[in-house]
Amino acid sequence: MNALINNLRNTTFFINSILKNNGMSVARGFKSDLKIKWIKPPKISPISPQKSGDGGINFDLKENELLPMYKECKELEDADELVKKMFTFEFQHISHSTQRKKDIAADLVKQHQFDTDSFEVSLAKRTAQILCLQEYMKKHPRNGRFKHILKESIDRRKKLLSKLRKWDYKKFEWLLERLNLTFKPFVPFDQVRIERKASLRKLTAKHCEKLKQDKLDAYRAQLEDEKKTFFKEKLEQLQFIRNEEIACGVSPTVTEEEIEIARKQAAQYQ
Repeated sequence: MNALINNLRNTTFFINSILKNNGMSVARGFKSDLKIKWIKPPKISPISPQKSGDGGINFDLKENELLPMYKECKELEDADELVKKMFTFEFQHISHSTQRKKDIAADLVKQHQFDTDSFEVSLAKRTAQILCLQEYMKKHPRNGRFKHILKESIDRRKKLLSKLRKWDYKKFEWLLERLNLTFKPFVPFDQVRIERKASLRKLTAKHCEKLKQDKLDAYRAQLEDEKKTFFKEKLEQLQFIRNEEIACGVSPTVTEEEIEIARKQAAQYQ
């Protein structure tokens, strides 16, 4: 008999849930009346400039510019325009433009003319390579091989910057300024994950604190409004008490100074 009653209760609950939700789904548990909505933050790709901290370098590299090895070629001075185009960055392999960008980035940080393999130069070349790969991934986002290479380059540069930050902080800041970088260290292992349940708890606590503060502010405003009537009645009561005590021949307990203070307070809130 008890089993039959329980089955009927479950069936009734199931039918009521379907009717309340317009026949779409079954609602379980209690629905919150709080107007709190949690929106999951968008996931940022680890290879994006926002995550890697790259602000970009002004390479000022034009597609119709001749390759450095052909700029002093005398044969190209009298050549046809179509022939000249064959020796520009536009019609050459992408590796030539990448190498040129690496050289431009290295010129920003190298200490002398023959500085080609110092720590700063290698870091600048790696930054130029990262910028080129990020541009390539915008056009070909499904290329897994280059995506993996880009992620490794970003992590390697981040590791080198972390070491440089410990060794020489002034040079670390100088490099960030010259290469237009924002240092973003590795995420610690004990970092709290962004979860819906924990976020809703924080939002609910914040909402409750706001309700409490609103009630306190409203009560404070109410008391401020009542001060006008309160001090006016206080002045009248003090004057009445003093006059009655004098009329009865008793030494007054209310002094003139107290009445004057009450009069100033009443005039303040007029």
